[in-house]
Amino acid sequence: MPSSSRFSRRQALRTLALSAAGCSVSRFLPAFAADLAADPTRRRHCILLWMTGGPSQIDTFDMKPGHANGGPFKEIATAVPGMRFSEHLPQLAKHADSLAILRGLSTKEGDHGRATELMHTGQLPMGPIRYPTVGSALSKALARGESDLPSFVSVNPFVPYNVGSPGFLGAAHAPLTVGSQAYSSQQQQQPADGYAALTVDDAQPRPTYLARQQTRLELWRGLEDRFLAEHPHAAAAAAHRTVYERAIRFMTGSERALEAFDLSQEPDALRQAYGRGSFGQGCLLARRLVERGVAFVEVAMTGGDNNNNNFLTWDTHQDNFNQVQNLSAKLDAGFATLLADLKQRGLLESTTILWMGEFGRTPVITAGSNGREHFTDAWSAVLAGGGIQGGAVHGRTSRDGRTVEDGRIEVGDLLATLAAAVGVKPDTENLSEMGRPIKIAEGQPVAAVLA
Repeated sequence: MPSSSRFSRRQALRTLALSAAGCSVSRFLPAFAADLAADPTRRRHCILLWMTGGPSQIDTFDMKPGHANGGPFKEIATAVPGMRFSEHLPQLAKHADSLAILRGLSTKEGDHGRATELMHTGQLPMGPIRYPTVGSALSKALARGESDLPSFVSVNPFVPYNVGSPGFLGAAHAPLTVGSQAYSSQQQQQPADGYAALTVDDAQPRPTYLARQQTRLELWRGLEDRFLAEHPHAAAAAAHRTVYERAIRFMTGSERALEAFDLSQEPDALRQAYGRGSFGQGCLLARRLVERGVAFVEVAMTGGDNNNNNFLTWDTHQDNFNQVQNLSAKLDAGFATLLADLKQRGLLESTTILWMGEFGRTPVITAGSNGREHFTDAWSAVLAGGGIQGGAVHGRTSRDGRTVEDGRIEVGDLLATLAAAVGVKPDTENLSEMGRPIKIAEGQPVAAVLA
């Protein structure tokens, strides 16, 4: 496979090692469309577009023209009368009739790491319970049947925040992580074709390796069988074995599974439309994955998607407007092309997209640095696709952007809305390690944005 679209045995095995500790690798249980025809809810998919660092709502989807807090950006009309976006999101403006804007988000955590966990789990990081990320919870609910592809894939995550933890659901529901930022905050060399690398090398081991690996697997299975026979209640060991064997099946599996990650199969014009960076190519990969039955894909805009090597990409404490203009161009290309591509292939009605970060940015512009700081009181998220009422706007912030005046929602409501959109009851419960039933989302779906 080309360098910009390969998987690596080394990274897969590293993922396996981490999964034994509950950190990564997903359960390989998505279902392809042919297996799911009898149950419409099982054909649903979800794509989370994660804006690492916290994007500025005032400079994107909740403009404040004519106010000092509004900054220099102009607003533009969209395909929906009265719905206006930043001038730097012209392509998304054309797709406004597919988008629902939530302008009343209000949360209580302003630290990057803790807020990232809050927005992914709906829970503040405290206490003994390890809550699963929404990707783990929803992929578990949506996936059915065996497949060589994972049910949850995380593209280009900023690993220090461990946004893919399956929590008490166990390693079988952790994501398969791919991308140049997956295990390091160091930039990797751009491939010769000019597109961001989203995989690593050698997904299919060499025949000589396979022969050695088969011998090792037979020895390992013997040891595992003996241990499990002597410790029949060792759930962690059983889960480790399940994940390990599924990962081996993925590495040595069908061409259909491996080619899902080969972006070179796409027309060059389409790849360019998505954008050459890791976010744009990640959006293209997300389309290829849901097209093949993957239940949940998270694509993060992080690392090399800005111009100053700030790996908290949207953390614009300094030079906010130049940074946001640059990032908006990449967001606009990737998100808008994803919408058009899914629609053209008949996948948009079965794929729900959520755009969000860990919090918003302050309405007041910081003197001296020309930046915006962390802000949790009044910010925005965007939903699109299956189960969503396109063209809807829920929530209203004050003229200065500091407070929510109408339609206030919390993270539990946002995640409940996402679950409802993909056909999963938000109050579906899973048992924690302590035997306590935990709902997928502890909130109320926002009916105004649901189709």
